[in-house]
Amino acid sequence: MTSAADLRLPPGLTRERLLDAYKTMCLSRALDIRIWTLNRQGKAAIAASAQGHEAAQIATVMATDPARDRYLIYYRQLTAMLMLGTTPTEMLTQFLARDGEILSAARQFPLHGAHPRVDLFSFSNVVGTQLPQAVGVALADKMKGRDAVTISFFGDGAASQGDCHEAMNFAGIHKVPVVFLCENNRYAISVPLEQQMPVESIASRAFAYGIPGVEVDGTDIVASYEAVKEAVDRARSGGGASLVELRVERLLPHTTDDDHTRYRAEEDIERMRDMDPLPITEQMLRRHGILDDATDAEFKEAARRAVDDATDEAEALPFPAVGDMYSGVLESGVGGNSHA
Repeated sequence: MTSAADLRLPPGLTRERLLDAYKTMCLSRALDIRIWTLNRQGKAAIAASAQGHEAAQIATVMATDPARDRYLIYYRQLTAMLMLGTTPTEMLTQFLARDGEILSAARQFPLHGAHPRVDLFSFSNVVGTQLPQAVGVALADKMKGRDAVTISFFGDGAASQGDCHEAMNFAGIHKVPVVFLCENNRYAISVPLEQQMPVESIASRAFAYGIPGVEVDGTDIVASYEAVKEAVDRARSGGGASLVELRVERLLPHTTDDDHTRYRAEEDIERMRDMDPLPITEQMLRRHGILDDATDAEFKEAARRAVDDATDEAEALPFPAVGDMYSGVLESGVGGNSHA
């Protein structure tokens, strides 16, 4: 039996922070399940699940300083957005496309747009474009002498885009304070990693750009925190960019429109359940005396109530008025006609 004293935590990570992280993980999972359910009810048009990515995203945000750092996300960042301060009601308002939606006024896909309260940059749904944009943000901060590190989240599919090479090459040359954070779930929609690239490790590519690269088990929240914190500290101290590859599993299909049973073997789908970070984190906390039955039940019940309340609040909101369709949107047509 492993004792509580056996747990060795890196600087900045405490038992209390780990417990809070697990609480957020429970909330994220409950919210993710609700969003998927709303899609199946015909209420939410599309969703890309974060299930399987939760520990990696939570560890990354914990290793940064939201008061000064920058975050360029992509469409599978539900957990990271919760960690950064987006509320469940704000999330559900996006997925249900209701009036007052905070990121894009219900004009974009869910999780797209710029959050006025949280330092999140708007991004394109085109895969990989956030990588060179992140380098630009980090370079601007460096030139202005701003104490900030930029985190660019991306998946293994984006690692196959030209934007990834250009961003890392530029970052390596100019030593910009950016951390490239790859959540590698082994599938770019339906394309497995071995059909994307001839190497097993995305982190191994860092050598070509003159930056450190490390591969970590993304279901291990402590190891993930330690790896990202080292990269963040290096960037903040003027050491330049790093590439951190967090190995995770995508527990559900690519989106609600996808059927992963068409391209994943049944054994592979069954095996990936062993990589679910929620029970892995729960068991680790229990093993070290940080979590007990009562606290676990309290967290899961609180998550259920929060998601129920958020659902009621979001569904009570009206849809945007048709007359507001072009408000804040520039449309260019034939002959150069436009209206704002």
